[in-house]
Amino acid sequence: MSLLIKAILGAVIVVLIGILAKTGHYYIAGLIPLFPTFALIAHYIVGTERGTEALRATILFGIWSIIPYLIYLISLYYFTASMKLPLALLSAVACWSASAYVLIKVWAHFYNP
Repeated sequence: MSLLIKAILGAVIVVLIGILAKTGHYYIAGLIPLFPTFALIAHYIVGTERGTEALRATILFGIWSIIPYLIYLISLYYFTASMKLPLALLSAVACWSASAYVLIKVWAHFYNP
């Protein structure tokens, strides 16, 4: 896939989020980033270049990667009650980063491809 197509796809998603955020269904804007755009690309590349076994390992890691995202959402929900939005977002990203780091370390310890 060319870089231009990826950039256009990303721009379309950002515009869609912006449009949905202004409607009465603003909460759907939180669902749009979860569309597996980049997962589709990653799974196609891994599946064609590394084979089915590597693809299945990538899928399993993707299942576990929901944990850092959940930690991000929970921490952001908590932080928005007591912090200004920019600091709450930054703090939630820090929580995501820490939990993603732990996930990668644990995965590497138990699964060595």
